[in-house]
Amino acid sequence: MKKIYDLAIIGAGPGGIATSVEAILLGLKEVIVFEKSNNHSDTIRKYFKDNKRVDKDWKGIKVELKGNIHFTDGTKESTLDLFDTLVANKDIEACFNEEVYGITKQNNLFEIKTIKENEYYAKNIVISIGTMGKPNKPSYKLPVNLKDKINFNISECKNNEEILVVGGGDSAVEFAYYIAKQNRVTLAYRKESFSRVNPINLHQLFDFVEKDLINLQLNLDIQKVEEKNNKLEVYFSNNQIKQFDRIIYALGGSNPTDLLQRCGILLDSENKPLIDKNLRNHQEGVYLAGDIAGNVGGSIALALNHGYIISSHIQKHKPAK
Repeated sequence: MKKIYDLAIIGAGPGGIATSVEAILLGLKEVIVFEKSNNHSDTIRKYFKDNKRVDKDWKGIKVELKGNIHFTDGTKESTLDLFDTLVANKDIEACFNEEVYGITKQNNLFEIKTIKENEYYAKNIVISIGTMGKPNKPSYKLPVNLKDKINFNISECKNNEEILVVGGGDSAVEFAYYIAKQNRVTLAYRKESFSRVNPINLHQLFDFVEKDLINLQLNLDIQKVEEKNNKLEVYFSNNQIKQFDRIIYALGGSNPTDLLQRCGILLDSENKPLIDKNLRNHQEGVYLAGDIAGNVGGSIALALNHGYIISSHIQKHKPAK
């Protein structure tokens, strides 16, 4: 007979992990988590530099934790240690390297199909896949033969390179000052000032600018990028043309719309999921957690609260035996 889970969670980031932990603590017996990579917290592992500071009150937004997970300010490493401990809970079934293709509802149960053509069944679904898996890309064309020099994080950076970082959020600012001591860095942002950056990051940025470690270019658009002598030649809106060894785009992430549609998620005109105060989509038993639910902006603490809100709602509305 097929096994039926009380709860199936897609994504093993902070929102997915929190939902699984809170669900177990609230009495749900059968919980399974699907993660397409080979470990939990894939975004933190890929996009956070070693020893990166991780704040509970991200971007200065004060968050009162609602659930049972004790999360405090720390580093990339201490945050991963916390999630390592939570994922090790023997009551949570974690399926790594198992990417969900889509979900359909049949006879009050959700059928989950994976890329590997496995099938699972659950009474409730939580989608917590984040938005960083598919980073936003510029509208203009990029040289295909230099694609190894066009990145969306700093993991491929080498020392003594001329690097252009493009973006105006925390990721762009952090990328710029993390690599500035080993490279010649230009940070370009299309607006005249930063409105979405953590004050601590902003202070760090301007400190580097004052020390001539970062060349800050504001109110500047990029019109096109071409190849010249194995370098990236960038044409700016102020008629300047400069060459770089590497470009790093930090333009945010976009909702993985195709997967959401294959899961039957109702979207608005901007392809953003519609949710109520309990983070439930239009279908009974379907919820969204973390960045994919909107208004989180990368906050781990808010994603943890999502896990508690969802699990509490599922437990409260669980049919009596």
